[in-house]
Amino acid sequence: MSAKVRNKKNKTPQVDPKEVPVRHGRILLRENRILGRISGNYDIRISDKKRLGKETAAVSDSDGVIYLNKDISYSPKEWAYTIAHCMMHNVFGHFDAQNMPGFEKPDADGKKRHIVKCNLDVWNLACDIYVSKFLSDIKFAAPTCSREAVEKFASRDTDERKIYDRLMSEMTGEVTFTCGTASMHTRDMLGLEKPKEYDENYLFDVNHFKSEFADALVYSVSRAVCAAGGKDPHDHRTNPAAKAAEWFMNHYPLLGGLAAGFKIIYDREISQKNEIEIAAVDVSKAEIYVNPGAHLTRQEMIFVLAHEYLHAGLCHYERRQGRDPLLWNVACDFVINAWLKEMHVGMMPEKGCLYDEALAECSAEEIYDRMVSDLKKFSGLEGFRGYGKGDVIDGGSTFGKEKGAMDLDEFYKSALQNGLEYHIGRGRGFIPAGLEEEIRALAMPPIPWNAKLADWFDVHFSPLEKRRSYARPSRRQGATPDIPRPRCVVSDIPEYSRTFGVVIDTSGSMSAKMIGMALGAIASYSAARDVPYARVVFCDAEAFDAGYMSPEEAAGRVNVIGRGGTVLQPGIDLLQRAEDFPGDAPILIITDGYIESDLKIKREHAFLIPVGSRLPFKAKGEIFRLSE
Repeated sequence: MSAKVRNKKNKTPQVDPKEVPVRHGRILLRENRILGRISGNYDIRISDKKRLGKETAAVSDSDGVIYLNKDISYSPKEWAYTIAHCMMHNVFGHFDAQNMPGFEKPDADGKKRHIVKCNLDVWNLACDIYVSKFLSDIKFAAPTCSREAVEKFASRDTDERKIYDRLMSEMTGEVTFTCGTASMHTRDMLGLEKPKEYDENYLFDVNHFKSEFADALVYSVSRAVCAAGGKDPHDHRTNPAAKAAEWFMNHYPLLGGLAAGFKIIYDREISQKNEIEIAAVDVSKAEIYVNPGAHLTRQEMIFVLAHEYLHAGLCHYERRQGRDPLLWNVACDFVINAWLKEMHVGMMPEKGCLYDEALAECSAEEIYDRMVSDLKKFSGLEGFRGYGKGDVIDGGSTFGKEKGAMDLDEFYKSALQNGLEYHIGRGRGFIPAGLEEEIRALAMPPIPWNAKLADWFDVHFSPLEKRRSYARPSRRQGATPDIPRPRCVVSDIPEYSRTFGVVIDTSGSMSAKMIGMALGAIASYSAARDVPYARVVFCDAEAFDAGYMSPEEAAGRVNVIGRGGTVLQPGIDLLQRAEDFPGDAPILIITDGYIESDLKIKREHAFLIPVGSRLPFKAKGEIFRLSE
């Protein structure tokens, strides 16, 4: 190869002198703490006056493509401003149909698509004014627009829609100014005729330019805070789990408050020490553990963190109430994963994700009852922590009680409730009805067991009707001796017609104090509803019929023997076969749950069991949980 040919091949390409200011302007843009972090998301292409026109400096479209006219004589600062102006149109959603005037949502059947009815030229001008106001407020580079128009139409609390309305009402004749990057009477936003449409029911169908800008703002603020605190922001090393947690705080308000309250432990050694294969949550320490060895993708990491946040926010540790910890954890896993799949939050990991479409509409309590009744079918399930271990490490609910400290479970509830209101209010995405119902239920204090028992009495024993009787005069008779006045008396009723049965388990872990509390409540409600007697049966090793007695008497005759399990069916049969016990009378069963695996009760009934205990079968009657 000759030297002449070799030199020609290795010759450095010549830079067009007209492009030099543009390049320097792009450098200035990248140096900005906020705008520089998002400038890489745009496709910036160099063009000329033949394609864009003599007076148009730049135009942009909804896909983030920006065309720059190198024939415009701008300084580097003016080019930095021009590029930033075009970027902001995407960031502020000016191409989004939902943000434009005259936007109409589709019909319920989905046949009618989004419709935008507005003057596109005026909308482009309103957006230009708004962007110019923003760049002026942050004092970025050298403006190329009309400052008078910005001061006239853009006040401190003005948005694009208000500017548009004002322009439509005040403008007469032709526009004599420009605030954009194109020539007068020309749009610098291409493709407004077909604006972007996003489905608000799908989490990831969003304007990603807006999301990236939010991340840039958070990054800028964090650096400023580090600098104010004397810390070097470069010493902070983020990991994939921490970045996924930041995504919730920045983009997903439903769980953003919860995410802010948790510390992410992304450590292989700690995970191995705690036998965590993928992830787990410790509600008492407000920590979530993620095993780097699981090699989760970003979307899988988002799914897993959302799963752990919901365990804490919905207080699953508190709602266990004596159920088997592992089975209850697994039941809650099925429910949470179904919701996250329905909301399109992240992506399910292939390993450890418990999901069954047949259980998608069931509550955790319903799934737990199915698992208890068919342990063989649900054995061998593996959650995010691994086989045989629940991913909710702490099962307690009495933590964070230091003086002056906020109760952590109250914080979790509050964060989730506030997140729900913000999420719905801002239209940030679809939330399953079951999840919304559970979150709203957190705001309602639990109804005491004795109040529920009172309602049960109201259903089965309606107030007796009163009638007037002259057999006994009214108390007002003495004031008017010449006028006979009747007294209101309760109608006569057959003896034992208003009664109910009480089957009392007197063995096992059921204490005499708890039984006394139950019978005391029964006594007060019975007296208030004119129910004088109850048919009482004591059960320990065998059933003992105590006959009809007032609940106060029954409370004084309780003798807890303290043996193992009890068989209650003979006591139930005794009442159901008794000829002097009404066929429609209900039965209350007081037990600790250590009874046979099935009870056949052919009439209305209810169970009173201590908090933390459970029945070995799915009850058909109501369950009241006794608490001191």
